[in-house]
Amino acid sequence: MATSTYPLTALARTTDPRTMLRRFLGLDAVVTAGNGIAYAAASGPLGDFLGVDSTLLFGIGVFLTLYGVGVGLLATRRRPPTPAVQAVVEANAAWAVLSVVALFAWLSPGTAGTVWIPLQAAVVGGFAALQYAALRALRG
Repeated sequence: MATSTYPLTALARTTDPRTMLRRFLGLDAVVTAGNGIAYAAASGPLGDFLGVDSTLLFGIGVFLTLYGVGVGLLATRRRPPTPAVQAVVEANAAWAVLSVVALFAWLSPGTAGTVWIPLQAAVVGGFAALQYAALRALRG
């Protein structure tokens, strides 16, 4: 095992790159769908708490729930197709960047939203990085 992959294997609790990738996709799916369900089911109270429009939060919640289910289905594949995984990595990276851009360019959240949005972006960016690293380990 290469020294550079040790932290990744320790985090995934496996040395098998395919299992690593599936675990990171699965964790992404659970967190994303969980957030999506919360955003959709409690868009009013969460919107008030975060200082974000509840209609926008509901739409984001529905999208995230469906996206999380899709990522979860990908995680259940014995051999997740590389193009699909690459699309998830790119979508997660884009989501992380756009979340921060939206915070400064379009949204005017309250204090909780100003804290939550970058934290959520960091988590999604972390998923993208982990999935990308696992995909690279799988390739070579």
